[in-house]
Amino acid sequence: MFDLGWSELLLIGVVALIVVGPKDLPGMFREIGRFTGKAKAMAREFSRAMEDAADESGVRDIQKTIKAAADPKGFGTDALKKNFKPGEGRETLSQERAENRSKIEQATAQAATDRQARETMAPTDEELADLEPDFEPEPTPAPRPAAKSEPISAPAEPLDETAPARKDDTTP
Repeated sequence: MFDLGWSELLLIGVVALIVVGPKDLPGMFREIGRFTGKAKAMAREFSRAMEDAADESGVRDIQKTIKAAADPKGFGTDALKKNFKPGEGRETLSQERAENRSKIEQATAQAATDRQARETMAPTDEELADLEPDFEPEPTPAPRPAAKSEPISAPAEPLDETAPARKDDTTP
């Protein structure tokens, strides 16, 4: 309830012995025991009263219905258990597997023969070399000399420092 260990209880006992004294300590422990017993009895009585009230109002039935609906183990397994017959269905499944296996093997064999036929019909590297026209690659042109850069000449007219830079900057 309070999650007290033996070391905590021993510490409480030593402090109680020092505070209360050895003469009154047994009487105090008896009173604490009676109080604890009364508290537990009141808690049990309260729980029973709440359970009785829940039974009278039908909450217990609703709770059972909700638990049954939310139970993943029992959800739909009753019908499955009733309709399940051991050993049945394996024969049809094995027949379907055998049919599928034969279809897959036939498709694989067909694909292998098609691939072999394509490989035999494909031209070899020598045949491809014979089919290519003989031509000589164009000679690459020699690199052109870089253009000479001329120095930038001074402006034609000297700038007038008193004149405004733009028309917008003039004030009326």
